[in-house]
Formats: sequence, structure tokens, C-alpha cells
Amino acid sequence: MTDDSHGINTRLAHAGHNPRDFHGFVNPPVVHASTVLFPDAATLATRNQKYIYGTRGTPTTDALADAINELEGSAGTILVPSGLAAVTIPLLAFLSAGDHVLIVDSVYNPTRRFADTMLARLGVEVEYYEPHLGAAIADRMKPNTRVVFTESPGSNTFEMQDIPAIAAAAKAKGAIVMMDNTWATPLFFKPLDHGVDISIHAATKYPGGHSDVLLGTVSANERAWHDLHEAYITMGCCAGPDDVYQVLRGLRTMGVRLERHQRNALEVARWLAQQPGIAEVLHPALESFAGHDLWKRDFCGASGLFSVVLDGGGTEKAHTFLNALKIFGLGYSWGGYESLAVHVWLGDRTCTRTDYAGPVLRLQIGLEDPSDLMADLQRGLDAAATAS
Repeated sequence: MTDDSHGINTRLAHAGHNPRDFHGFVNPPVVHASTVLFPDAATLATRNQKYIYGTRGTPTTDALADAINELEGSAGTILVPSGLAAVTIPLLAFLSAGDHVLIVDSVYNPTRRFADTMLARLGVEVEYYEPHLGAAIADRMKPNTRVVFTESPGSNTFEMQDIPAIAAAAKAKGAIVMMDNTWATPLFFKPLDHGVDISIHAATKYPGGHSDVLLGTVSANERAWHDLHEAYITMGCCAGPDDVYQVLRGLRTMGVRLERHQRNALEVARWLAQQPGIAEVLHPALESFAGHDLWKRDFCGASGLFSVVLDGGGTEKAHTFLNALKIFGLGYSWGGYESLAVHVWLGDRTCTRTDYAGPVLRLQIGLEDPSDLMADLQRGLDAAATAS
């Protein structure tokens, strides 16, 4: 068992499971369950036992949820089948027809799609706000503003938000504050410690760590836990036991992996910032980045994901760059051991800067040797120099 006095890697190695509870086995059992039997009719009628049905929790899901609670400092955590489900379930839990929701304009695109389609169809008024607003978010709030949805850094372009200021302003007017914290994980930023009510993660990414599992986690403070949990139970949107186990296993090494992701990414980002053909590097931990001061104030680390802006050109130039890569894979998601690259589309933004000097490419820096990654990126730059 661990406590807050232990280092993060010690806590990651031991959180969420006591081997003595299961005959000394280091890992918890993977419980595949739908039906749970009751000892008698009275217990069945009252449901007066710890486990009552597979959708409501098992020793496997408890192990991961307990570990996440320890990392987040949360009152409770739900486990859902994907990162997108981790976004949609809390929004459905706290929004009703006639409510108003404020969502940062640099949000993960599937979050925007859900808001603009499902939430709008359900009668929720959706409005997007600029990432830099900070405490001025109060001026955008209405009497019916129920939720403020944040993400920092922002998807693809990595704008930093003043989360404590936003949370204080929103909560002063009675709104629930949610944050997609997938980029930082609770190792580098703990949303609930900065006034956020609900912390959202695509555990598909760094907690899973191997590009082989889909899972989402949603952690809440005491204020929000009851309503979040009720919505989760009502919707029956639970994660499978093997996926839960895979993420719990990945959690054990997340600290050491993140150290390597961070080190590799900073080395590559600093190198790219000096290369011809690169107009800008969008990485919050770089001193040159507009949001660096907020990152330095609130965060204690940076993960392996950032973007670069090519110096001029368009789609053809972006595709030429990507097609020249040999180590970087071309694919979505991130947080796995391998490096990835994609051409970013920013056409969904409504009020955020879109006048970049050239195509924006998002890079996931994996666990490979940085010298090999830089050589691969140089191939891309050399090829891009020949395109328009």
C-alpha cells in the first residue's frame, strides 16, 4: 500500500491492488462477469452486498478505479470503453434541454462533433470560447450555463488555458467545470487540485501505452461524483475486463515511459525549432511558445505530443513530408511506444487563430532513439522543400 509521501513511480507500481487480498498474487484477477449470485432471497431483494452485477463493478474495475482515484485525488472514477465516451457521458450527466455549455474552441474534434450534433439535437445551447479568456470566461456565462468544458493544452495547436482562473469564475456562477487532461495525465497536472470538478482521460493513450486498447476514465470531486455515477449506471456504458486489466498493467510503467516521452519530445522539438523549413514549433514547454508561462506555473511536466508548422505551402507539401517518413507511422491516437505523425485540419475552429504560416503537423514522439527520429524528420523536411 502507498500514500502521498511515496514517489510517483512507487505509487504507480502499487496503487489499486493489495496482493494480500488475493492470496498474494501480484496482479488482481481479471473477473469476467455479468451475473453475480446472492446468498439468499432477502439479500437479492435488498442488493445488500458489494457486487450485484457486472456493469456495476468487479474486483478488476475497482483495482483500476482505486488507482486512478489515488492519482487524481478524486471521490470516484468511472471506467468507460473509450476516450470519447469519457467526454460524452459527463456531458450527458450534467446537461439538459435548455442548458448552455461553454466549450474551448481548441477542443478535441470528436468532442465538438458530439456537441454540435447530439447535444444540439437534445436542446442544449453550445458556444465556443477562445482558449486565452481565463477569468473573462465569466463574461460569456449565462444564467443557464451549466458546464464549462476545458482542455489544456488544446488539441493539435496546444493553446494553454488558465484553468484555475476559469474554474473559479465558472464555479462562482454555479457551473460544473470539466477538463480533458489526456495530454498531461495526472502525473503532470491534477485538475481537481486546480478547481476542476471532473477530470477526463483517454486511457487509450499514456495509461495504456501500447496502442492496443481503448478505454476512458472520468474522475470527479465530491460535488460532482453522485450525478456522474448515476448517469454512468443509467447508461450502462462500462468497460470490458480485459481492457481494464491492460490499462492497469500499463499504469505500472507510465511514469518511466512518460519520462522518456518527455525527454525525447523536448530534444526533437528544440532541434526542429532550429531547422530550415519549420516556421513554428507548438510545444508548451518551449520558452518560445505563447502559453509557456501558464504551463510552467501549473504543470510539472510535458508529454510526447506537439505540433510543428511548416514554412509555407499547403496540403501537397504536408503530404510530401509525411510520405517521406520511414520511422514515424501515419495514424491517429498517440501515447503508445511508437512515433506518429498526422496533418492537422483546423477548419472546425470558430474563434481561434487559424493563420499559421503553413501546414500544421502533429507529432507523437515515442520511445525510439531521438537521433533516429530526427534523421527521419530530416527526410521529411528535405522532401517538403521540393513541394509547394
